[in-house]
Order: sequence, then C-alpha cells, then structure tokens
Amino acid sequence: MNEDLTAEEKRATPKRGRVWKWVAGVTGGLFLLLVLAFIYVAKHLEPILRKRVVDTLSARFHSPVELDELHIGASKGFGVTGSGLRVMYIVNTNDQGKQRVLPMLEVQEFEFHTSYKAFLRQPMRIGNVIVRGVRLHLPPGTQRAGPLLKQGNDKRKETNEAPKESVFVDRIFVHDAVVVMETDKPGKLPLEFDVQRVVLTEYARTQPFRYEATLVNPKPVGDIHAVGHFGPWNADDPRQTPLDGDYSFDHADMNTIKGLGGTLSAKGKFGGVLEGITTDGEADVPDFSLDVSNHPVPLHTKYHAIVDGTSGDVLLQPVEAWMLHSHFFATGHIVRVKNDDGKSIGHDIYLDVDMPQARIEDMLQLSVKTSPALMTGALSMKTNLHIPPGQVPVSKKVELHNGRFTIRGAKFSSDKIQSKIDMMSERAQGNPKKANKEDASAVSSTMNGRFNLQKSNISIKDLLYVMPGAQVVADGDYSLDGQHFDFHGKVRTKAKLSQMTTSWKSFLLKAVDPFFQKNNAGAEIPFKITGTKDEPHFGLDLKQKDEDKKDTTKMAAPK
Repeated sequence: MNEDLTAEEKRATPKRGRVWKWVAGVTGGLFLLLVLAFIYVAKHLEPILRKRVVDTLSARFHSPVELDELHIGASKGFGVTGSGLRVMYIVNTNDQGKQRVLPMLEVQEFEFHTSYKAFLRQPMRIGNVIVRGVRLHLPPGTQRAGPLLKQGNDKRKETNEAPKESVFVDRIFVHDAVVVMETDKPGKLPLEFDVQRVVLTEYARTQPFRYEATLVNPKPVGDIHAVGHFGPWNADDPRQTPLDGDYSFDHADMNTIKGLGGTLSAKGKFGGVLEGITTDGEADVPDFSLDVSNHPVPLHTKYHAIVDGTSGDVLLQPVEAWMLHSHFFATGHIVRVKNDDGKSIGHDIYLDVDMPQARIEDMLQLSVKTSPALMTGALSMKTNLHIPPGQVPVSKKVELHNGRFTIRGAKFSSDKIQSKIDMMSERAQGNPKKANKEDASAVSSTMNGRFNLQKSNISIKDLLYVMPGAQVVADGDYSLDGQHFDFHGKVRTKAKLSQMTTSWKSFLLKAVDPFFQKNNAGAEIPFKITGTKDEPHFGLDLKQKDEDKKDTTKMAAPK
C-alpha cells in the first residue's frame, strides 16, 4: 500500500504520527493532573468533612463524638466511607461523682456519596447514608444529670466554638442494629431489641423521623414489621424521645416457646416515649396448643399493654381473649428475670384471670390429654395464673392459685361415669326401679368449689356437686393426663337408704336409716372415687371418720 502513496502523502504521514503522540501525551498529563488534583482535594476535604460530621452529631446529641476513620474516594462524585463512630453521651452518675464512659451510640461503618457542588453548600445536604453495625445504649433513668457537653465541660464551648449542624441527611438506611435499654434496678436485665433493617427519613431537625423497620422477635421467633415516627431526639434525656407506629407480626412460631405450639399473627399500634410505650393490638393463633394435650384450638386476643423500658416489664391492662366458645379477661404483668450470675432465665408471668362466660370442655380440650373432654358445661371462673421462668415446658410449670369456679349444666362425656351419675340421681330421689342404664333419665348437674394447679396436678377443695335428689361435698385431686383420680366426700340424698333399693334389701336397710339421717338429709353416705378417667372406681369410704360435730358446711336439704 505504501508504494501507491504520492510523495506529498509520504511526507505528511510522520507529522500526523507526531500529532497523535502529542495529543495522547497531553491527555495523559491532564488525566494525571486531575488524579493528583483529586488526591490533593480529597486529602484536604477529608478533615473538613470529618469536622462537619463530628460537629453535626455533637450538636444533635449534645455529646462528644469520636470518629476513628473517614476516607473520600472517587466513585460517582465523592464516595465517603467511615468507621468507628461513637456518640459518647458522657454523663455524671450518682456513684461518687464518677462519669459514664460507655458510648451511647456506636456505629461500625457508614458510607454515602456526594458531589463537589453539594460539598460547597452550607449546610451540606446528603441524599442517602448507609449505616451498618449500630448499637444504641440508653442509660438508666437515674443517670440523668445531663451530658457534660451541655454542662460546659467541653473545651470548644469554653472558646465559643460550640459545634453546629452543618450536614443534613434525607434518608438513613440502618442494617444490623441493637437497641439496649439499660437499667440499674436490682435483679433486672437490660432490655434489648434486635433490628434487622430500618429506613429513617428526616423531614426537618425539629420534626420526627419517619421510619420503616424490621425487628427480630426472639420468642416466639418471627419478624416484626413497623412503620411510624421517631423523635425529635431528646438530647437531654434520650429515654423521653417520642416513638409511635403501626406494626405487624406474621407467621411467628409458638413452638420456639417450650411447651407451646401454633403459629401467631398480630397487628396493632403503639406510641409514647422510649421508656414507656403503650400498645394496643390483636393476635390470632388458629392452632394454639399445649404439649400436655396437643389439642390445637383457635385463640384470638385483644390487648392493651404498657412496656416499661427502664426494666423491660410489661403491664397487661387488660388482655381480652376468645377460645372456641369461651370468653375471658386477664390483667397482670410480665417481668424479665435473671439468676445470681446475672444471666437471663426467662420471664415471670402473673395474671389475674376472669372467665365470666366460658365452657369447661374448651378448657379441658386445651389442657387435658384425654379426648373427648371429661365434662361439658357452662363455666365461670376466677383465678391467679403464674408461669415462673425456666426451661420447663409451659404446660408443666403453669400454676393456678386461689381459683374459684362454677359449672352449670354439667355432663360427663364418659358413658361409664355419666350412667353412674344418672342411676345415683334416680336412687337419691327414691326411684330405685329406674336406676339402670335403660330407664335412668340423663341428668345435668351443677358444681362449684376452690382449686389450685401446680406441677400438672389439680387440687380441689370444698367441691359442691348438686344433681336431682342429691348433693355431693368432696375434696380431692387429679392429674391433667387423666391417669390419677382421688376424691373423698359425702353424698347427701333426698331419699332414705331403704328408699334407694327394692325388695328385701329395702326391708333390711330400714333398721339403719336412723344412723344415716344427718344434716336434714334422707341419708348421708361417705364415698370415694379413685382410679383413672377410663377406669373410675366408686365405693363407700368406710375409713372416713364421723365429723358431724365439726361439719360447718351450710347446705340445703337435697331436693
């Protein structure tokens, strides 16, 4: 090809090569100058930007601020990264004038982008900041002497160089945060919240953030999604910072609480300040169960609660619940407990329970292994429920104290038990010929008494069981698994002993009628019920001592 070039073209070719080399050299030099200029600018901008970040946080939180590293790189303008950020909030304590040195806010790393034009503005505005590894410590309420910075213990204030806010942020994306509500109450543990992700949108300094957050609930395990407002930040007393929002809690696994089963979903609202949050909501567990019975039942609740951030205690005022055909209320508290080594051992739960409209079969289906439930009937009950902390399943550690109950229209689901009750009623009314499975009328009964539940065993006192023609008074206990019955008492009947049987037996019993006629009853007969739910044993309790003189039970004569 070179042979076809003219002499003039051959002379021009070396010049063009020199031109391109000159252009490339100039371009490379300019690029190098730009790099050097950027390095120079970034080197000088870093301390300026560092001061802006420190002063802004110091002014916002009224606290000294420490920042280990801050770097500027060339990425879509200025790419800024930082690490080791601490808002100290050093305050005086009541411990002999000592100062608190634990940082209030710790940030492992953060990053954001800005332009040179935005950097020159005063104040500087940043679009998005990404923050990772946050730990917020809120000191106990007793440590409120005020931050040292505000008290004049900061050198910059002495030289009239108080920090000013010179950076404003539109959105903050926070990942992996922990909020710790500290306490100085003996026996109480700090309250911790794990926050997977939160987005804060700042409208103005004096206005609250709008946030969207996802929190991890430890027990039952599940994610809580919340949207609401946070702030404005109370620099003098962070625990008084306002907070509100709407939340949802879906697909929480109740099996992570030993002894319980089911999947919980909840939604509601909350508001207040960090150290005292009021919440109202509803929760549904369509398959709630206890491991002692493993009989799932639908449970729906409404609740009003107050969370004390200083101790982690929760006041329930009240909880309203529906389970199958039962409706009940509860008020009380949930307290976090630690052992002598300072480790958390769980929650101590205490509730006053009121069941004005319930069904005994609903309660038995939930708590007793046997199926169907031993008894049916309308139930009203009041009791104190206590669930102590510990690794024992809930069904085995639950306690009921000072319980009182009334069951109306009671019938036994076991044919063996109900048929004996029906025949007993016929005899007690003086109808011995009808005291058989075929002729005896099915009867319902009423019972009331006092009870306590502990270690899966129910103890019943002052049981009064009323059926047509008879009244039963008894004390005893039985196990929730139905494998233990032990009741002792007396049956008081309308009819005399001789009227409860026929033929020659009736004639012979007339001689002993006077010995059993007591307390305005036709007869008073000592009895016992032992065995199990499937194999009950009824019989005379001949070992019972005659306590007629000591009997102060006020009962009407059987009808």
